[in-house]
Amino acid sequence: MKKELGLLSYRNGPFTGTPPTYGYDADRAEEQRRHHDILPYIDDSPSSSPHLSSKSRSSRDTLSSGSIESSKSTELDLEKGLEMRKRVLSGILASEETYLSHLEALLLPIKPLKAAATTSQPVLTVQQIETIFFKVPELYEIHKEFYDSLLPRVQQWSHHQRVGDLFQKQASQLGVYRAFVDNYELAVETAEKGCQANTQFAEISESLKVRSTKECKDLTAKYSLETLLYKPVDRVTRSTLVLHDLLKHTPSSHPDYPLLQDALRISQNFLSSINEESTPRRQSMTVKKGENRQLLKDGFMVELVEGARKLRHVFLFTDLLLCAKLKKQIGGKSQQYDSKWYIPLSDLTFQTAEESEPMPIPQVPDEELDAIKIKISSLRSDIQRERRANKGSKVMERLKKKLSEQESLLLLNSPNMPLRVHNRNGKSYMFLISSDYERAEWKEVIREQQKKCFKTFSLTSMELQMLTNSCLKLQTVHQLPLTVNKEEDESTGLYGFLNVIVHSASGLKQSLNLYCTLEVDSFGIFVNKAKTRVYRYTTEPKWNEEFEIELEGSQTLRLLCYEKSYNKAKMNKEDGESTDRIMGKGRIALDPQMLQGKDWQRTVIPMNGIEVKISMKFTSREFSLKRMPSRKPMGVFGVNISMVTKRERSKVPYIVRQCLEEIERRGMEEVGIYRVSGVATDIQALKTAFDTNNKDVSVMMSEMDVNAIAGTLKLYFRELPEPLFTDELYPNFAGGIALSDSVAKESCMLNLLLSLPEPNLVTFLFLLDHLKRVAEKESVNKMSLHNLATVFGPTLLRPSEKDSKIPTNPTQPITMGDSWSLEVMSQVQVLLYFLQLETIPTPDSKRQSILFSTEV
Repeated sequence: MKKELGLLSYRNGPFTGTPPTYGYDADRAEEQRRHHDILPYIDDSPSSSPHLSSKSRSSRDTLSSGSIESSKSTELDLEKGLEMRKRVLSGILASEETYLSHLEALLLPIKPLKAAATTSQPVLTVQQIETIFFKVPELYEIHKEFYDSLLPRVQQWSHHQRVGDLFQKQASQLGVYRAFVDNYELAVETAEKGCQANTQFAEISESLKVRSTKECKDLTAKYSLETLLYKPVDRVTRSTLVLHDLLKHTPSSHPDYPLLQDALRISQNFLSSINEESTPRRQSMTVKKGENRQLLKDGFMVELVEGARKLRHVFLFTDLLLCAKLKKQIGGKSQQYDSKWYIPLSDLTFQTAEESEPMPIPQVPDEELDAIKIKISSLRSDIQRERRANKGSKVMERLKKKLSEQESLLLLNSPNMPLRVHNRNGKSYMFLISSDYERAEWKEVIREQQKKCFKTFSLTSMELQMLTNSCLKLQTVHQLPLTVNKEEDESTGLYGFLNVIVHSASGLKQSLNLYCTLEVDSFGIFVNKAKTRVYRYTTEPKWNEEFEIELEGSQTLRLLCYEKSYNKAKMNKEDGESTDRIMGKGRIALDPQMLQGKDWQRTVIPMNGIEVKISMKFTSREFSLKRMPSRKPMGVFGVNISMVTKRERSKVPYIVRQCLEEIERRGMEEVGIYRVSGVATDIQALKTAFDTNNKDVSVMMSEMDVNAIAGTLKLYFRELPEPLFTDELYPNFAGGIALSDSVAKESCMLNLLLSLPEPNLVTFLFLLDHLKRVAEKESVNKMSLHNLATVFGPTLLRPSEKDSKIPTNPTQPITMGDSWSLEVMSQVQVLLYFLQLETIPTPDSKRQSILFSTEV
């Protein structure tokens, strides 16, 4: 049953440039002769024979290019040629009508088959129906529009009538045929299996009725599904023949001539791309001089357009950068691209902030992004619940659609790092990227390819449309990195803490000032989590620094190695463009199986000739909740806060006061203070010093990196046997923040806060006052109230181990992080609520005790 897909094969042999048969088949042409009494859409002259003399071949080539030599033509010849033009168009109309009747016959069974698919005895599944009849409705609409537009122009014919725009538009829509042809073999195979499995479908597929055309009423016939499915394949191979014949009878002076030439060039390129089955998939687009235009890289990016964020799909070809917009068709099943702009690589430059026109980057408040994350986590939990309950697919599909919308919104609004590209002969454009990693990746590939591109060029509108249509076939990134696009059994990432030791680097060819940054993904976006110190003037830096990185559904660890710039004239940029040069970058998948053990896992990350040695150890969220008491009888870590303040005869623990004082002295303008991890060995040294009541701790702190001091403070609060907001009151805080009535919420939250034990309350207010001062420097340190709440919320508010919703099975945190995400976001919202209050009113009975004095 299956018909071989020989795309440029005809009855008389392979296509070699001159068609051995005609624009339409001979049987159809004979019908035209009988019913229309017009010259057939056939050229029986010797010039159409494949065996041509050099003289006649030269004559035919002149005609097919559409030029009529004025010196040899007469008015009579011109009149005959233009009359022939009308006859050719009439033949095209008749053929279009027949083709539409074939497509209609294919469309007829779709509706009843889909209706039956929802019953207890389906003929075919919905997926089978969509595969077999893939793109048929779109093809019908294209040709119906073409026919309806051409018919009145031919009926109201004059020698000045124009039709070139219709053929130009039809040629620009050949991408739909590309999709149909790519799916053709699968459609036929699916139909065959359907016939074998269901006798009812076998009967339907063998007797599809094709309606009679207006002129050919005696052509009523029944066709098999296989025959009708081959009609579009057969049709697309003949697209150039129509244009050859029409050009042959169109004077070069006619306005249609350049439009038909464009359409012919597009059609020829399109047929070449389909027929090159042995050519690699990425080489299907052909440019001038026979060179192959290959796709090197593509991906989704956010473009800043007149202050608004727009999601784009960017395609880097061997000779140009194309920015396109992905459009979804009706039903969301098929897609197409709209070209927004392109830049030849020979004309492309990267701009810095100083070189480009000022373009402020609209920042989406962290609170809004957090609200989106809450919705995403909630929807993920709902989908898991539906999946476990095996409920109806309609509910699941609705939830997945909402999840896709929220995740797309997050990906659109999160990136803030600019990538500016400029066309030497035109405009500048700005993309927003979430990480320096991607920005460097794009720049590297483009700069490498630019070494091979020397000449500028421009594409006609039709060439650009054809290139854009090819993107559906060429794209390597087919979907946004959304959870909803993943298979059910795919990991949603790790939740917990990842300890990373950055040991050393090798492979450098010259002495440099080097440092590394570490970043992990969360909700599909990469965030910088740690930074080593600068190792100066060496080819073999030995950092040996340990960091503790919190993971929130993370799947990848990325490491970037930078050369530090000490050029003060270029420092303090505010647009996210680092003056430091990336020397290398690499990544490693966070494999749950590899990291489940308690031992350190040592590995090497290769990057641009440099190798960086690291070690990793993962602690699941379950184990991180376990609070270990201090082993030191006079220690402060792991000791109840009331015992510490009583022993020290203070209202706020000494460790809290010392850390905050040092951070306020020299860390208020540190970018990412409290968010960027400090070196773990430094933090452990400070912890030991505080636990042993070391008198030299203040001297120690003055010499340490301020991020290590911030990390020590966070570790102290995390290791409290009971969190600052207490196990008993935690459920009430979580319930209070969820209240919708603002008055009731304020009353509830303040009453709960004032119910805390006095050491907890005074210490919290002391910390709260400090965090507000940190946020006042947000323009420099990039730490907003929301960022600070994100860091400290899960540390100050935690459920007791028995009340935790986090699974106790050590393998579960890998795949069941959404309930934890919702819990964490509730904790963040509680702290943010208090940070946003201008003042915290207290009753007289408490006011005297809540003084930030350390004396009893």
